[in-house]
Amino acid sequence: MNALSTFLTDSATMLGRNLRHMRRYPSLTFFIAGIPVVLLLLFVYVFGSTLGAGLGGVSGGREQYIAYVVPGILLITVAGGATGTAIAVAMDTTEGIVARFRTMSISRAAFLTAHVVGNVILAMFALVIVTVVAVLVGFRPTTGPIEWIAAVGLLALTAFAVMWLAVALGLVTTSVETASNLPMPLTFLPFFGSGFVPTDSMPDPLRLFAENQPFTPIIETLRGLLLGTPIGNSGVVAVGWCVAISVVGFLWARRLYDRDPAR
Repeated sequence: MNALSTFLTDSATMLGRNLRHMRRYPSLTFFIAGIPVVLLLLFVYVFGSTLGAGLGGVSGGREQYIAYVVPGILLITVAGGATGTAIAVAMDTTEGIVARFRTMSISRAAFLTAHVVGNVILAMFALVIVTVVAVLVGFRPTTGPIEWIAAVGLLALTAFAVMWLAVALGLVTTSVETASNLPMPLTFLPFFGSGFVPTDSMPDPLRLFAENQPFTPIIETLRGLLLGTPIGNSGVVAVGWCVAISVVGFLWARRLYDRDPAR
């Protein structure tokens, strides 16, 4: 059996292990989806009319704000999945299972890859729940199936990038408690981007950050794909950010996993 076959076989075995863990704890899925759903309902029904009225160039209102805010809520859902990923990796590390895997004749990348793929699947399932709720409260995409497929692909790519970073954050910690806190800044990035208000309404220093952080082009691309708004170069920038985060997360996680356990 060559190295690729070994990697694929071991990754499938590890993925099955992780999916069984997720099936035993379904509350994790609903927790990941629950916070974005609460935020969606809060911003739509409490702030929606006011914030919708403030959207530049739009005859505002709750309906308009639902359309505007959903892409940001979807990104919060993906970012929320990073916390569960970091916790799961930290639990495996602190409970000694990683040390045992190191002594076994398995592909060293399989452990990391299985966590990433398993949590991407979990994040996509949570995104389905959030999207269904968004449609129920009035979200009405205006584009066709091709744009929907592209939006799903971008969300999957974003989840893939975020989960690689989360795996590294789970490995770099020495406790589950710390691992649960490290990914939290990712959840706030949509708030400091174009997820809830246009960036041109922000003070200059905050606007500069908002326009140059990773989630803003992803949100703008999703908004364009689902609602037909202009995308410009946001799509290329969004994919570039996802690839860069994936590479950094993978290299960081691989280095941490391969380090001397005694360090």
